[in-house]
Amino acid sequence: MIDTHSHLYLGKFDGDRAAVHDRARNVLSHVFLPNIDLESLPKMNALADADPGFFYPMLGLHPCYIKENYPEVLDRLEAEWESGRRYYGVGETGLDYYWDTTFAAGQKDSLRRHIAWAKAKDLPLILHCRESMDDVIALVSEGQDGRLKGIFHCFNGSAQQAAQIQDLGFLMGIGGVLTYKNSGVAEVVAGIGLAHLVLETDSPYLPPVPHRGKRNESSYTALVARKLAEVKGTTVGEIDRVTTANARQLFGVVEQAAPNG
Repeated sequence: MIDTHSHLYLGKFDGDRAAVHDRARNVLSHVFLPNIDLESLPKMNALADADPGFFYPMLGLHPCYIKENYPEVLDRLEAEWESGRRYYGVGETGLDYYWDTTFAAGQKDSLRRHIAWAKAKDLPLILHCRESMDDVIALVSEGQDGRLKGIFHCFNGSAQQAAQIQDLGFLMGIGGVLTYKNSGVAEVVAGIGLAHLVLETDSPYLPPVPHRGKRNESSYTALVARKLAEVKGTTVGEIDRVTTANARQLFGVVEQAAPNG
């Protein structure tokens, strides 16, 4: 089982990161780590270095961190591509209209730059689309020339939006929101083929039931898989098999990971 989106390097895990890591290893074969900004970069890379057969870092600037100086931040992140370190995805990027739209134009400019990186590096885009799904779809459509691939992280859109994402050749990340009774995600996901889905947690955010309101962690991927199996009328084993294969193919991680434990 693979968690395609987790921020285990953040400060909320400083008190017990080793235990969280151990619990994740008991459940998962890989955890992919999307970057947030320049400050998070060394923390993320330190975690990836601590267990390189398990943690896989990605490089990007989260839309909530787009401020006046974002062009300079993007320049510094672009230089990181030449550092010699391997990154497995571009992101977390995208648009967020929930918290603040002051820098909406800058968010769009940043997303276009991330799209260019994804093409140049042949890496998947990890897309944040809170209250902005249609605009993210439009910008990805604008840039799609057959080379773009990736994940619409924390998918909570409509059946029509799901169809558009599939037409773009992208996957949808399914996490704890699937378990929320009134989210509407289960109803939409019921009509989406497993070939278009991957599992994620977004740790430490959006924990699945019964942990809602608490800190999320990567080991809870198993709870998402259990709910997805219920929604799709299949087994957890089948959810694991298909979503793991989808994630491995997307990220180009096809070798067997180190044994758990």
